[in-house]
Amino acid sequence: MKKGVALLLLLLLLASGLTACCSVDDQVARALGVDVSNGEQLSYSDTHGGFHGDGTTCIVYHFDGDTALEEIKNSAAWQKFPLDETVRTLVYGSFGDDADIWPALSDDVGEPIVPEIQNGYYRLIDRQYDPTTSILDRYSYNFTLGLYDTDTNTLYFCMLDT
Repeated sequence: MKKGVALLLLLLLLASGLTACCSVDDQVARALGVDVSNGEQLSYSDTHGGFHGDGTTCIVYHFDGDTALEEIKNSAAWQKFPLDETVRTLVYGSFGDDADIWPALSDDVGEPIVPEIQNGYYRLIDRQYDPTTSILDRYSYNFTLGLYDTDTNTLYFCMLDT
């Protein structure tokens, strides 16, 4: 009887674990509200790990058609370029007389991981929402960012947790 109950509990645990996981494409689609299943994943990078789970995820998709672009255009959550100051600073940094702010989304040598985009759409999701503090004035970042380059039909999904 005890073995039967233990086996049943194990099966329930495994079944719940299998239904809780989903593909990377599903995670991106849920986060950005864009179906990426028709896109070709060009690159995937994820440095999350360790005790606090800090790190950066960047996934790049290319699309042959306009299905992703049409979804983005029809969503009120996505903004048309040019980038606002916050997103531009997070992605590319800000350099001037007042202060040098390095890009939050950067590689090991401080270079932006997203190439310069001239035309497109973006969506910033602040997962550390604090209406009293600008995202750029915080000591840590927890955000998800989607950037769609309309010149190359390329979607950049970036997630940063510090």
